Amino acid sequence: MTTAGLWASVVASGIFHGLNPAMGWPLAVSAGLMGRSRRDLFAALGLLALGHFLAMAAMLLPFSLMMALVEWQRQIRIGAALLVIAAGVWLLVRRRHPRFIARIRPTQLALWSFAVATAHGAGLMLVPIYLGLCRAADLDRGHQAAGALIGGDLATAVAVSVVHTAAMILTGGAIALLVQGWLGLKFLSRSWFNLDTVWAVSLIVVGVASLPFAWLSAM
Repeated sequence: MTTAGLWASVVASGIFHGLNPAMGWPLAVSAGLMGRSRRDLFAALGLLALGHFLAMAAMLLPFSLMMALVEWQRQIRIGAALLVIAAGVWLLVRRRHPRFIARIRPTQLALWSFAVATAHGAGLMLVPIYLGLCRAADLDRGHQAAGALIGGDLATAVAVSVVHTAAMILTGGAIALLVQGWLGLKFLSRSWFNLDTVWAVSLIVVGVASLPFAWLSAM
């Protein structure tokens, strides 16, 4: 996959997450309606974005600090792809949402967004894409190259989290504004659909699609 294609995948996954009401845009609509102001809606979106970004970064940053990524790139990428597939299969088999999410108060939107993104495996979806952007195989194997890789990968991890979160919150925010300002709450009950199965299948698809690129990465 080209670098442009990988970044396009980061944006596309963010748009997909933004479309999913499980990532919180209905809560932004609720905040806007209860506060009777667009300011409340945007404040809620900001908190949702913060939580989602932290969930993405928490998943990606450990990989950026792995010096073993230089020498074991193929194995790590294959393992990450298999982990994403396993998460998708688990979500397909176990449809119930984690109970701990329900215990987080609506006033703690950033924490709620972080917990939901983590529980749904949203960050896992980005791991194979992120590892493809690292290009560890293009660097020398010495300690200096490893140090440069860590610094570069850390910046890439943050950039991936930012770009993905921006795409997610812009998509979800646009839907929230449409629902609050024009479509109304009846749109949710009449027109929306459950994305849980699509979400789980998408994790499996991302993992399966990443396997051949992981295998060829060090060849």
